[in-house]
Amino acid sequence: MNILICPDKFKDCLNAQKVAFNIQQGILKVIPGATCKIFPMADGGEGTVETLVEATNGHIEKVRVHDPLMRRIDSFIGISADHETAFIEMAAASGLALLKPEERNPMITSTFGTGELIRFALDKGVKEIILGIGGSATIDGGMGMAQALGISITDDTGWETEPGAISMGRIFQINLKNLDPRIGPCKIYAACDVKNPLTGPSGAASVFGPQKGANPYMVMKLDAHLNHLSQIIHKQLHVDVEEMPGGGAAGGLGAGIVAFLKGTLNPGFELISRIVKLDEWISWADLVITGEGKMDFQTAFGKTPAGVAGIANRLNKPVIAFTGALGEIPRSSETPAFDAVIPITDRPMTLEQSVANAGKLLENAAERAFSLMAVANKLKP
Repeated sequence: MNILICPDKFKDCLNAQKVAFNIQQGILKVIPGATCKIFPMADGGEGTVETLVEATNGHIEKVRVHDPLMRRIDSFIGISADHETAFIEMAAASGLALLKPEERNPMITSTFGTGELIRFALDKGVKEIILGIGGSATIDGGMGMAQALGISITDDTGWETEPGAISMGRIFQINLKNLDPRIGPCKIYAACDVKNPLTGPSGAASVFGPQKGANPYMVMKLDAHLNHLSQIIHKQLHVDVEEMPGGGAAGGLGAGIVAFLKGTLNPGFELISRIVKLDEWISWADLVITGEGKMDFQTAFGKTPAGVAGIANRLNKPVIAFTGALGEIPRSSETPAFDAVIPITDRPMTLEQSVANAGKLLENAAERAFSLMAVANKLKP
């Protein structure tokens, strides 16, 4: 039996590689002769670089950048084996996971470090950049990224604005004259898994602000600042980003990538699965396994498990998913179908206990699932 194991990460406890490995261990306890292919996946968030480097036989490059609060940290990018493409996770420089809970404040956090990662990739001579923009700590509309790449953003006195959204409402002039000239010939593809616009009730501040530390007053101010930024961009750069699907991704970084760098926004899973040739591997498999830390109504909207299930459905392959927390998953003719979704917890436990023991819980859940499949095979007439 050929089994393809292609999950996303279990957030805050296991990366996709470890998730797949633990599932494999459980399977092999029941079917020692199974041929398992571990194929970690991502949709633009953490783990994107690892997935793409492995798929392209590339390597990791270390780099020093600024974190969301402008402190120097160690970060990284990936480079493909042919040195043509760089893989970047904005979360590696501007991510929420880099901050303690008490440090989260999207009024002052900046995407400057993401711009530094892009600049480092350009130093390596790449011709294209795949930029995953999940997991951000920022709502600065990509201002910090733009400034790191040479764009001048000034107030009405001519002074350069400081990093962070707090100065976004004072923007008077955006000058692209000193933008790094290597940006022009470089193709930039942003991988994002949301379609939220820049502003409004479904915008970057309203939907994602609270999880990044914004209180209701800050959400209101941030939304107003993003609206102001979109008007300046429209007037001076002649790009309309306010209602752009995905413009609100990563606190408006999606809009900034389009406006400042002439990049494109792409559904993360679709972009990454095409690069890693996931269709070919699912065609090879007799059974496909996927999963992520939480599966619920959001799963159907571009998340890895839904993407994997969609390809498996099209190729008539059975697909099951493992998850740490299971909510309601919509079922309709328009959403991918899972043959089974299996929560990994085997007894009442707290979230902290589940996170701490996720590896073993995954292994045990896979063993139980395949034991049941073995019983079902014996019952077949």
